[in-house]
Amino acid sequence: MKHTRRKWLISLPAFVFSAAAYAGGGPLGIDHQVKFDQSGVWSRHNQVALESLTLLTIGGGALWEGGDSRLGKTYWQAVDSAILATAGATAGKYVFERSRPSQTTDPNQWRQGSGHTSFPSGEVAFISSAVTPFVIEYGHDHPWVYALELLPAYDSIARVKAHAHWQSDVLAGWALGTATGYYASTRDSPFVLSAMPHGIQVGFSKHW
Repeated sequence: MKHTRRKWLISLPAFVFSAAAYAGGGPLGIDHQVKFDQSGVWSRHNQVALESLTLLTIGGGALWEGGDSRLGKTYWQAVDSAILATAGATAGKYVFERSRPSQTTDPNQWRQGSGHTSFPSGEVAFISSAVTPFVIEYGHDHPWVYALELLPAYDSIARVKAHAHWQSDVLAGWALGTATGYYASTRDSPFVLSAMPHGIQVGFSKHW
């Protein structure tokens, strides 16, 4: 059952834009500029707030819970996943050097040099990487946990609307974060936790 859920998670990003996709450019043939919109719920302030809240949640939760409990271990897996996804997305930006929709209307502009960092989306990769370990660990017991996937879905749409990324950028970021989350969830001992002092492994909650 858990293996089936993981396969479903890996394929989930492909469905986000499929309903609205039409002929375009890019590696998947779906990339096109949409109408610019950073108003209301799509504001940049909300995107930054989501990223900051996600970081505080997994970092604070990991330190508070430690690694001795099921929840604490999942927090630390999310930390591992986020580090891997962020590193992978950053490397990809330097390798592909793709122009953002704010820089060009042509989605086929790759290897454009410094300052062209559209592919993949680092923010979407980060948020997806943070929620995936929780979905894998708790989704079967508590189906509402699957709603966490709405967070990278929201950020994906917001980044496209902001002309910060093409559709394939956010799909690649989501897939990367899901993959690192899956990998982290398979590890019995989170690698960041194993490098921390024993007091951190126990968690601050145990000291109160």
